Parts: sequence; C-alpha cells; structure tokens
Amino acid sequence: MPAEALADFHGLSYFAPDPEWAFVLPVEPGDGSEVTLATNTGEARPMARFGEVTLPLPDGSHRLTLFAPPGDEAPARVFVPFRDGTSGQDTYGAGRYLDAPLARTPEGLRVSLDFNLAYHPYCAYGDGWTCPLPPREHWLSVPVRAGERLPDPEQP
Repeated sequence: MPAEALADFHGLSYFAPDPEWAFVLPVEPGDGSEVTLATNTGEARPMARFGEVTLPLPDGSHRLTLFAPPGDEAPARVFVPFRDGTSGQDTYGAGRYLDAPLARTPEGLRVSLDFNLAYHPYCAYGDGWTCPLPPREHWLSVPVRAGERLPDPEQP
C-alpha cells in the first residue's frame, strides 16, 4: 500500500459472516493440465487444473476449477479466483480469491470453499503486484456478500 494511502486506511472491511456461503464439496479430479491465467500486469501465471467442484448457488449450480501450482500433485490448498455480482461495487472490481483447504476423507477428496474467507488480491492495495485474474468461467452471476469488501466510504 502506498505510504500516502496509509493516512486514510482504517483497516480491512468484511461482510457479516454468513454460514450460507460456506461449503464442503466433493472434488472431481482434474487432468493436471497446465493453464495460463491472465494477470493485471499482462504476465502469464501458469497453474494446473487440480480438480473441479459443482457449487450450489441460488440461481443454479456453477462449475469451478480448483487450481494448484504446476507439478504439485498433492497440495494442501487450492486456489480459486472469482468475480461475482458485487465486483466493482462492494468488492474489488478484478475479483477476489479463496485459498481453499483440501481434506482426504474415506468418501474421497473434499474442498472447503468458505466465501467468508474471500479476500482481495494485493493489487487492490497498490501498484507493483502481479495478480491473477479470475477466468471467465469463474464469474458468478450472483452477489457473494461474504468475505472481504471495499471500505464503506461513509465510515472513517
């Protein structure tokens, strides 16, 4: 964050926690193929398709890819960048991120997608950061009013 912005910075803002936005979902294995995520700086960010989940949303289910660093065949967490109906209004316009933990259970691999833990990328706070952008298929049509949000301009 630039030094001149610190005087007006009063901490991070969050939506009220909402248990309706916390999911534990079965993971469908991905093929591990490498994909390139676009970034805010134009640099390529290689990631691997670790798996997929079907996210139940108010307007119907939505498929999300779970990304992992290339070559990591047993990550503890997966990366899920997304945009939603709050992007550019209540949340950072380029989207938010989830670092979602994986659990190996007798029923199979599960991922915890808790949108209450969604956060803005570093590039939301200052220049000089390279941030992956959510792929188009990760643009959710519904507003996700959970996790980090932009500060309320009315609050000091």
